[in-house]
Amino acid sequence: MKKKPKYGFSTNAIHAGQQPDPSTGAVMTPVYLTSTYVQESIGKHKGYEYSRVSNPTRTALEKNIAALENGKYGTAFASGMAAIDAIMYLLKPGDHVVMSHNVYGGTYRAAKMVYENYGLSFEFVDTTSLNIIKNALRKNTKMLFIETPTNPTMEITDIEASAKVARRYKITTVVDNTFATPYLQRPLELGADIVVHSATKYLNGHSDMLGGLIVTNDSKIDEALRFTQKAIGGILSPFDAWLCLRGTKTLAVRMDRHNANAQRVAEFLAAHKSVKKVYYPGLPDHPQHELAKTKMSGFGGMIAFDVGSFRTANKILKKVTVCSLAESLGGVETLISHPATMTHASIPKKEREASGVTDGLVRISVGIEDAEDIIADLDNALM
Repeated sequence: MKKKPKYGFSTNAIHAGQQPDPSTGAVMTPVYLTSTYVQESIGKHKGYEYSRVSNPTRTALEKNIAALENGKYGTAFASGMAAIDAIMYLLKPGDHVVMSHNVYGGTYRAAKMVYENYGLSFEFVDTTSLNIIKNALRKNTKMLFIETPTNPTMEITDIEASAKVARRYKITTVVDNTFATPYLQRPLELGADIVVHSATKYLNGHSDMLGGLIVTNDSKIDEALRFTQKAIGGILSPFDAWLCLRGTKTLAVRMDRHNANAQRVAEFLAAHKSVKKVYYPGLPDHPQHELAKTKMSGFGGMIAFDVGSFRTANKILKKVTVCSLAESLGGVETLISHPATMTHASIPKKEREASGVTDGLVRISVGIEDAEDIIADLDNALM
């Protein structure tokens, strides 16, 4: 039986992991800008020894994200890629990983250009198909790494069904939940072993920090991740942890606005004569629309659309004014980008195009501005 949270999502977002400061009563968790802590005597301290190992502000965020994902253990890292790096330390040379073929370009780059040099092997497959996942498994497969929705073509994987397959073969299931956030889907409740986030994106929501977060219910995995925090040191700074805590407090209300705006923008793009194809799970013609309806509580704020050529895409990106041309996503402002030359440039062109990332593909992180203004901006750029 799945553990139910003690409180509702918004209540946990605001309060979990955070108590009024005992010395002042401050409502907001203080930023503990300290590298070390005075000990009462040898081996006797107040739970903190050195800030690479642990820090009260970081601890508050780790408890907060664990509550939001309905998990037991949270760990915080300096970036989303640092968090993924920590997960890869769970593996050993010779291990094989099955990974969604549409993962973020940085994840692909690290897999192919870093981890394969140290004895890991990766197979990038269409994880929307259980049969394809099953056919990709080998005797040495130790991890199934799913990104859903994918970046940028918004493919949806059935986490519950995929995790059941992985569990049968004693394979660890990891889900990158950055696009959906725990507000829209909670992978641990669907059977995943590990959930990872780029906290830089929706969890923070204000484009002013970098961070990565991991949640698990497995004490051995948590122990290994905490050892990596201590041994490698790619930890989240106290100030960035504080910024993310500020962000998660408004996650629910922001995601509601992102969802509503993105639905309207996607419908506008789908009806526009200059747009060849729209990738958004909230549209009825999306291949996994019904799956998204049943397994997610909303369709998210990310959209991709194809305009047929680099020339047309470049023209649009030069004309927008409300939409800001920039990498990253998940902030309150609408960001627009060209995946083939920006976020996914490290993926070979042939592989990129096979997964839908063409030179004419444009990605939008729909913000929380007035939807009418976003649509008018895109309409003007598409003329």
